[in-house]
Amino acid sequence: MGNNLDTYFMWEALKEAQKAFRKDEVPVGCILVKGDKIIARAHNQRQKKHDVLGHAEILAIKKASKKLHAWILDDVTMYVTLEPCLMCAGAILQARIAKVIYATAENKFGVLESKMQLFSKDGLFNHHVYVQKGPLQDVSSTLLKQYFKEKRKIDKQKPNHKRLTKNKK
Repeated sequence: MGNNLDTYFMWEALKEAQKAFRKDEVPVGCILVKGDKIIARAHNQRQKKHDVLGHAEILAIKKASKKLHAWILDDVTMYVTLEPCLMCAGAILQARIAKVIYATAENKFGVLESKMQLFSKDGLFNHHVYVQKGPLQDVSSTLLKQYFKEKRKIDKQKPNHKRLTKNKK
């Protein structure tokens, strides 16, 4: 379930997730590591930037590409606090990232292991991404649960609060 270095880097990703939490963003953090050095850090910024592409993984890939003056990141490892969605998995694949280590599963949108195992079939794509569920699952999961619990509490306090439910036919 990871080594000490994986745990260290996941803590760094969690620092980014905590920044997102403080900014009222879904608390997801991501770092990119080349060798043993962090080359990019990011956290979710969809609300602040009004940008559907403002996921931590996308922002970190952009920063790393700019820093390295290259879009191919085939010697880079991604540490992310939440299992990536399909959009982020596509960016990971396009950037040729070698390895993704994530802390907690995303049962609604995660495509590395939860909803599908996008990178598990060799030969499906011209690039293979190694996927590993990493350390600090409980810490990441607790932070996400706390965020959504607080969001629900705030929403209930708003005037004319109506809970959205699915229409049942």
